[in-house]
Amino acid sequence: MSAHPISNYKKSERLFALYQCLPRSKAQALSLTELMDKYASDTDNVANQRKNLENDLFSLNQIFTDIFYSQALVRIPAWGQNISGQTARFYIEPDFSIDAINEQTVFFWEMLSNYTANYLPVSFQQTLHHKLAHIRKREKVRFHQSALGQWQEHLINLPSVVQAPTIDNQVLAGIHQALLNKTQLCIVYQNKWQQQPKQRVVYPKGLVFIDNMMYLTGFNPVDEHIDDEVLLKAHRNFAVNRIKEAVVIDKPMPDWVDRDSFMLTHLHKLGKLEPTNNHEIKLVLKVQKYACQHLFERPLADNQQIERIDDNWNRVTATVANTQRLEDWLVSMSQLAVVEAPNELRAAVRDRLLSAIELYKD
Repeated sequence: MSAHPISNYKKSERLFALYQCLPRSKAQALSLTELMDKYASDTDNVANQRKNLENDLFSLNQIFTDIFYSQALVRIPAWGQNISGQTARFYIEPDFSIDAINEQTVFFWEMLSNYTANYLPVSFQQTLHHKLAHIRKREKVRFHQSALGQWQEHLINLPSVVQAPTIDNQVLAGIHQALLNKTQLCIVYQNKWQQQPKQRVVYPKGLVFIDNMMYLTGFNPVDEHIDDEVLLKAHRNFAVNRIKEAVVIDKPMPDWVDRDSFMLTHLHKLGKLEPTNNHEIKLVLKVQKYACQHLFERPLADNQQIERIDDNWNRVTATVANTQRLEDWLVSMSQLAVVEAPNELRAAVRDRLLSAIELYKD
């Protein structure tokens, strides 16, 4: 609270000081005369300063209404009512705050809570839940009147065809702790093709989300080397749902793990964050004309080109990462698109289709 009378300041400063000095309960509501003790600076010009105080209170109420969508500044009798012959009193609703909670922040928290909270560290989840519970209690009306708040009634997230796997909370907590503290991690991992899980030490680097699967990406323990390519051979990805235990080891990770060349964005460019056969390939497809429309809308790459072959077919070329997901997509598009190049990918898709035909034979 300012040591000087509020009226000495510029209007923006006066409004903030006024907000600070107003009581937070109806029982302590102050009249204009009582507020003047903190507001006025010139006892010889009381009438003008009293009028300025009334205008400042009106402006503060407009700010709360227009920006915060709140009737937090309460006048008794209510704003708009005739107060002739009555003493008006003012107070701030006790649950109101002008903390940095705007509609964009609330919308972000809501999206985190709805779609990603289960993947976040437990402490973050708890903080998120506390924030949202607090907001829902005191800011619900204001937020749902805002433009972003109203969007919630018009958004839905459809699930994948297959459900997300169950993830052990203790495993996830161990992974989060190791990542945040940059320490080594001991995991018990169950490979799909092995009968028994095996224990191993990992230098954790980050978490990767592909569709509704989550992977721990990191490195097997190896000695430091000047050549990044040598160290990249130790890179591994682990499906988090197949990690049976995750125990933090009280040992820091070696410095080389933090090299720029091992940042998640760079590992992604190298094709290390998902199954891949090569870094990049020049993909050439023959696509049925009507099916090609979505590739105009959602191109395979920035350098994608589409040319007409005839009335029924287009040719699509693009430089893409040769990932397992690409191959899966091409198999799913096999009735509408044919791989022309590279030959290795064409053969892989063809083999999978022939295998599927064998399964469907009577």
